[in-house]
Amino acid sequence: MFERKQTRQISVGKIKIGDGAPISIQSMTNTKTQDATATIEQIQKLAAQGCDIFRIGVHKRLSKV
Repeated sequence: MFERKQTRQISVGKIKIGDGAPISIQSMTNTKTQDATATIEQIQKLAAQGCDIFRIGVHKRLSKV
């Protein structure tokens, strides 16, 4: 067995991470964020499977000047 590294605890909303907190399940959506319905559906499915933290990436379009 191995020893876990001592870490500082932080909170993500009500979820505690680090310093002996229970392991939290995280995931990132892979839908196009312009499709809000698909993104919300994916989050709901992840929540139903026990996911605690959801990350959503939003790409910023750079306009040509």
